[in-house]
Amino acid sequence: MSAPTAGSPTPRRAARGRRRLTPLALITGVVGAMVLAFSMNSSLAAFTAQIVNTINNAAEGTLIMTETGPGATPPVCTSNSGTNGNVGTNSANCATINKYGGSTTLVPGQSTNVSVTIANTGTAPAATFTLAPGACTQTGAVTGSASDLCTQMGIVITQTVGGTTTTVSPANATLTSIAGTTIQLTGPVAAGASVTFNFRVTLPVGSGNSYQGLQANQQLTWTFTS
Repeated sequence: MSAPTAGSPTPRRAARGRRRLTPLALITGVVGAMVLAFSMNSSLAAFTAQIVNTINNAAEGTLIMTETGPGATPPVCTSNSGTNGNVGTNSANCATINKYGGSTTLVPGQSTNVSVTIANTGTAPAATFTLAPGACTQTGAVTGSASDLCTQMGIVITQTVGGTTTTVSPANATLTSIAGTTIQLTGPVAAGASVTFNFRVTLPVGSGNSYQGLQANQQLTWTFTS
């Protein structure tokens, strides 16, 4: 065997160098394994809590007015019975319930009384409730100088809620004086609730022959507002 050349490591020195590197490599490997194990445990082992709301919706209510007239088989009108029978406009004309009675036999001093019930048959409450009388017009063959039948005919409107009756028309009201006004009624009206109204129309005692055969006509508009 040839002798080692000058400057080259002897076998003993090389072995010592390898022995010094081996523990460092082991430590590095152990540390790497620990880091890997920790990261795996951190991703696989954790407390969690969760709620999934599977049903979330909102629906609109309906506001529908139903008017029921007097009699054994009372006429009924609903606000959604107009065009197409839906709540698109929710406004319907009703010609089957005559609040003034439609009498053609009144004489001075007589009155007509008609009771109707207004109900909220929708699912939403009505916050306000109003009655708006329109203009009063006089028709019929004029037999004298009378042209003020609407001014002469008195009217009293009462409402009954829960057994309590109150007058909602102004004192000494006539068909002319209530025309164009808005009468505030009892509100709110809950879904399924109803209010009864009575209309008393009177031809004054002092009405002379010139009022014979005349007729007063007036439109009435009920309104619910949510």
